[in-house]
Amino acid sequence: MSTHNTLYEAIGGEPVVRDLVEKFYPMVQADPLLAPLFPENIKPVIEKQVLFLTQFFGGPPLYSDRFGHPMMRGRHLPFPVTPARAAAWLSCMSRALDETNIPGPLREAVLERLSGPAHHFINSENPS
Repeated sequence: MSTHNTLYEAIGGEPVVRDLVEKFYPMVQADPLLAPLFPENIKPVIEKQVLFLTQFFGGPPLYSDRFGHPMMRGRHLPFPVTPARAAAWLSCMSRALDETNIPGPLREAVLERLSGPAHHFINSENPS
């Protein structure tokens, strides 16, 4: 029986979430499908993602406390999120997870947890 109540606790909390996000975004910036969707100064995006994933994985509601309800689909509507971009995003996340100290079964749980939203954000069939 696990002593961790949330995925956030199980993976190691804020330091591990931050490590994951800091490994993830350079991959996003290097991806030809994803890079055009993100600003050159990625630091604010990294900080928001740390807050969001902390909350999304069951940690403190840091994102909501600072920015209100996440409404992530709505926040992604201005960007053309295609099936190929969702797959590229998940591929970057998978590779970032592989570079963390998160054990295999937990890496799979994180990727599975993120897979639903990644596909839910698809709002376009054609890249632009």
